Amino acid sequence: MSTVSTTRSRKKTGAKQNVTPSFMHWRFLVVLVVITSVFGVLAARAAFIQVIEPDELIQQGDSRTLRTRNMPTYRGIITDRNGVELAVSVPVRAIYADPKVIHENNGFDEVRRWDALADVLRQDVTELKEKVANPKRRFVYLQRQVSPAMAEYVDKLDIPGIYLRRESRRYYPTGEVSAQLIGITDVDDTGVEGLEHMFDEWLTGTPGSRKIRRDAKGRQVEILETKAGEKAGNLQLAIDQRIQALAYKEIKEAMIYYQSSSASAMVVDVKTGDVLAMVNAPSFNPNDRSDIAPHRMRNRVITDAFEPGSALKPLAVLTALEFGEVEPNDTIDTSPGWMRLGGSLVKDSRNYGELSLEEIIQHSSNMGTSKLGLSVPKNFLLDTYYNLGLMSDTGLNMSGESSGIFHERSRWSKFELATLSFGYGISVTTAQLARLYATIANGGIKTPLNMVKSPEQPAWQGQAERVISEENAKAIVQMMESVTQRGGTATKAAVPGYRVAGKTGTSRKAVAGGYGEEYVNIFAGIAPVSDPRLVTVVLINEPGGDLYHAGDTAAPVFSSIMGGALHILNITPDDKQVTFSRFLKGGESGS
Repeated sequence: MSTVSTTRSRKKTGAKQNVTPSFMHWRFLVVLVVITSVFGVLAARAAFIQVIEPDELIQQGDSRTLRTRNMPTYRGIITDRNGVELAVSVPVRAIYADPKVIHENNGFDEVRRWDALADVLRQDVTELKEKVANPKRRFVYLQRQVSPAMAEYVDKLDIPGIYLRRESRRYYPTGEVSAQLIGITDVDDTGVEGLEHMFDEWLTGTPGSRKIRRDAKGRQVEILETKAGEKAGNLQLAIDQRIQALAYKEIKEAMIYYQSSSASAMVVDVKTGDVLAMVNAPSFNPNDRSDIAPHRMRNRVITDAFEPGSALKPLAVLTALEFGEVEPNDTIDTSPGWMRLGGSLVKDSRNYGELSLEEIIQHSSNMGTSKLGLSVPKNFLLDTYYNLGLMSDTGLNMSGESSGIFHERSRWSKFELATLSFGYGISVTTAQLARLYATIANGGIKTPLNMVKSPEQPAWQGQAERVISEENAKAIVQMMESVTQRGGTATKAAVPGYRVAGKTGTSRKAVAGGYGEEYVNIFAGIAPVSDPRLVTVVLINEPGGDLYHAGDTAAPVFSSIMGGALHILNITPDDKQVTFSRFLKGGESGS
């Protein structure tokens, strides 16, 4: 029994030993085929991806790892002629959100942090969350141009999906003093008013860029490409901020004191045409735009046209001199102090009788200027007005600049020509009137007004031309000096130590159907008379108090501005009589 059992067990063992190798061989082949197939598929797929169509996956990979970052650039600086900064750009931050990231990270669960964010941004938390409620959006501004302190606080809140980005904000160190002139930029740092708008392209630089590769955690691992940007240009003005600040202070105080609706002033360098000051009141604070009104942003010096009234009377005398109808020492009979022209009345405040040309300007005689204006051909009178730049641009080329209002007629009545001679029937801007007086002060050479020192302006802007004779120009300046002396209409315009020439203008404002009860007060003047250097024009619009004549309102403001400007520029006094009397008084007090 035992032998038989042993034999059977050996047979079974042998059978198993015979079967196992065959089975193992088959399974090995299956595994080998599967592995080979997998690797074959992978190799084929890799070949397809790497050789046949690699672009799509490369693009997908680059979209995850490549980033192009703009390198920050700041808007150019605006300075005055002496390098005083009038507009600069300061770095700030913008707070923005990625709604998709917020929703993916359950960002709204951080209730206290959202309350803190709404509180620092001074926004309602519900409205704030509504801005980022759409999970499909990827970019939403929450607040622009925030301070560094606020940005740091928001960053520490660490709310998923809330980020910061660099940007810049315009800051104006001089505030309201030069607000209408310099203008402002919008939230994207684009010029929208004044010189900011006019020179926006020059002041705006092109940002540089840098292409980088990031890893899966967003860390920069490689800089692939760097592209330099174009630096913004700086702007240097002809303005002298010292004179600008002085002029603004005087016209702001005058507007309040005389209860006027507005006031303006302009100071021009006679020799170069450079505008040293251009101010308006009321003004606004460009650094706080919460309550900016459109009427405060208007640069009235170049936009508002008005009838200059008696401020144009020297031009009528000059026209008669240029035509040769009269000589500087001639006299005009203004008796009986009035005359009728086509049924309309022209008159003086009283009968001045026989007046010299100087006395016509000194007493502001309507009769005298009317007779002089009518003594020359109409075309010659009109051409003189045109040649002196009253109905044309001043050369500033600033946005919103008016060329004045003048209605050409095929036929002119004698009364219309008479009114034109004493400043009615034509409207001009403060800038145009300043250019007229600068032309007379410059010996009859008309030079375009200039606001910018750098970048250099086109060549045509510096062209000057003679429009009246030097002899007659000097004669008119001498005649206008009597206006500020005893017996003149503007003794309050006198500047101690300096000889001043000028002319007042008190004109009624035109309304529908005629003229109303509101006045425009003007004083335009030149100093020093011996060697004219500066022209200053002051306008007080609609004075509301008891004083409504230019000799009482605009003249004293002119004296303060002109006197201050002459001292600031260290221009030598030319009134030897006043200077000598002051020296004697000083000696007496010293003894």
